[in-house]
Amino acid sequence: MKLLLLTLGLLSLAVAGIAIKIWAKKDGKFAGTCASQSPFLNKEGEACGMCGKLPSEMGDCKNDQ
Repeated sequence: MKLLLLTLGLLSLAVAGIAIKIWAKKDGKFAGTCASQSPFLNKEGEACGMCGKLPSEMGDCKNDQ
């Protein structure tokens, strides 16, 4: 029972931390969320699946379509 309560407490703390981070950000958006712009994750140099930018075009990932 103690383990269950500890697990639920830690999970609720993590969710609260994420919620506070979203609340504190302007418009509730995270900046630079294109994982494909990272050279460590995108070794082939493919474009972002969300915004279409290449890794060489660093900047915010905004879907302008």
